[in-house]
Amino acid sequence: MEHTKTYHSETFDTQFGPVIIEGPLSSEQLAKYTFDKELHAFRPPVKQFEALQSIADFEEGRIIIARHEENIIGYVTYLHPDPLERWSEGSMEDLIELGAIEVIPQFRGFRVGSRLLQLSMLDEYMENYIIISNEYYWHWDLKGTRLSIWDYRKVMEKMMAAGGLTPSPTDDPEIISHPANCLMVRIGENVPVSSIEQFDHLRFLTRHQYRKARGE
Repeated sequence: MEHTKTYHSETFDTQFGPVIIEGPLSSEQLAKYTFDKELHAFRPPVKQFEALQSIADFEEGRIIIARHEENIIGYVTYLHPDPLERWSEGSMEDLIELGAIEVIPQFRGFRVGSRLLQLSMLDEYMENYIIISNEYYWHWDLKGTRLSIWDYRKVMEKMMAAGGLTPSPTDDPEIISHPANCLMVRIGENVPVSSIEQFDHLRFLTRHQYRKARGE
């Protein structure tokens, strides 16, 4: 599968000045910018920026950023699922994961997250993918936003909907470990039925493994 990437960008105004949403970007393009120190939800900013640059050069990897002048203030990543996750079983070329999305507090009132997702879907090649996002409440900034876990879940669902991702049932142990966790999914228009069936098998892998063990 050839992972074609087409660059898009948009600019919108905020009270702090214009913000540019753009991507997918290469590691060389990312290296031209600074990475805001408030982007630390997943790991220290320096390490996270290094991770983004690595993902950018993966064959299927996509990094879309939001920047204020030359400073990255938000981003979203897409790449194949982690080899340790169930979603990597079968090595589906047309299954990619929205691995992380993050926006610094100062710019959270301007729909930056939704804009990142909307712009990433402007690339017609995204219609060739099944896109998933594993939403775990322990990654959410409940303290910073002062939202309840369920209010944050509503905000997350609304933002993901901007990119066409909707909640989907699964028996993945980590997802079902807490009722606020959820699997978000977008199935592109060009995804073949065979891939959809394979993905459905992965969504309920625990059930299938149990049945197989019982000889059903």
